[in-house]
Amino acid sequence: MQKSSVFLLIILAAFECSVYAQSPGKGQPPSYYVFNLGAPLGGNPEPVGINDLGWISGGANLAGNTAVSAELWVGAPFSLGTLGGLNSNIAWPNHSTMGEVAGIAETAQANPYHESWSCSAFFPSITGDICLGFAWRNGAMTALPPFPGGYDSYASGVNNRGQIVGWAENGVLDPTCNNAPPVNQYLQFEAAIWGPKLTEMRQLPPYPGDPDSAATAINDLGQVIGISGICENAVGDQSATHALLWENGQPINLGNLGANAWNTPISLNDHGQIVGFANNTSGNSQGFLWTKANGMQPLPYIGDDDAGAAYDINQEGQIVGVSNGGTEPYATRAFIYQNGMMTDLNTLVIGDSPLYLLLAQGINDSGEIVGTAAEPDGQQVGFLAVPVYGAPNGANASHASSTDFFRFAARSHTSLQFTGFPRLLQERPQPK
Repeated sequence: MQKSSVFLLIILAAFECSVYAQSPGKGQPPSYYVFNLGAPLGGNPEPVGINDLGWISGGANLAGNTAVSAELWVGAPFSLGTLGGLNSNIAWPNHSTMGEVAGIAETAQANPYHESWSCSAFFPSITGDICLGFAWRNGAMTALPPFPGGYDSYASGVNNRGQIVGWAENGVLDPTCNNAPPVNQYLQFEAAIWGPKLTEMRQLPPYPGDPDSAATAINDLGQVIGISGICENAVGDQSATHALLWENGQPINLGNLGANAWNTPISLNDHGQIVGFANNTSGNSQGFLWTKANGMQPLPYIGDDDAGAAYDINQEGQIVGVSNGGTEPYATRAFIYQNGMMTDLNTLVIGDSPLYLLLAQGINDSGEIVGTAAEPDGQQVGFLAVPVYGAPNGANASHASSTDFFRFAARSHTSLQFTGFPRLLQERPQPK
């Protein structure tokens, strides 16, 4: 059967499931039917976002996992191409329903400083070529420029007003940058907004005293979240000394969980609820929820896990992410957090899906979830989880609550091949 036919069957089945769905209530989380999105280009895929039209966005590795291509699943999976270089990716949840997504892509032009830039964490390999943020609009990929004097840019999110956020280099040689190969950086970078016209660009200020900043997401009210700190490698750590919310262009410090690194907001809804991850006082990463009323609050781990991250939140306040470090298969599991309850998403699966859900990285306002899963032989695939609110609770109705069902081939969790934050969290040394 053709891939497009298979995906059409998935969409039709998902629609059939959604007929029985209701809006999220105040009680137990829903059950889920899970569909296998496969590995469209032969390597490991990572769907990271789903909008209210059902568009799924992310990246798909080519066979061999040496290159990645930005991918959309819309009726069928298709690649968006690159800007002339080897790699492209959509690495953050995209929610726009206006036919637009934002991501990153390499060009064929070598970076004069041989910088790895922020893109290096979200590609399988480092080439040293210039990497630019892009807007995919009206079926075409358009490069987003850096600030004057810079070479690289990065686009992470877009709202329904056509505003794209990210960060971009300027021409300042920043002494707080880490110039040690293979992950080296020289130029300063600042939070940026492009659009609505793609020729429009402006800078958001870093937190007072910080030289560098980056914007990570924007909602339809124009609120922007991001990070601020020193340059370092232009990827997390002390580049994320401060987690920020920009309102009317002014930075507000969101606080932290007891440490001055990796304070990274990833997603926000139109209610101003913000999720992400941060180091805690033990030095481990932990998901958080920030609200104006309660500030930054840590999300609990599941079982014996000791690390995690919250990746996305919808308008209903449902949060998805990853909890890891424990004794579960692959030492990582997808979660949903709803109404103060943290739940392993695997325990809510109904039906006959053999998949083990590793990462939940995107959720739309209907509660549909996308992410990365493992097949019984260890192959990584994308998944779509469709909620069924009227069905019995998955933990009671399904074999999915038992890890014995998953019959995985002997395989260490270190063999998982992620990009972006999952890889950074997996590879970053943890305290003894």
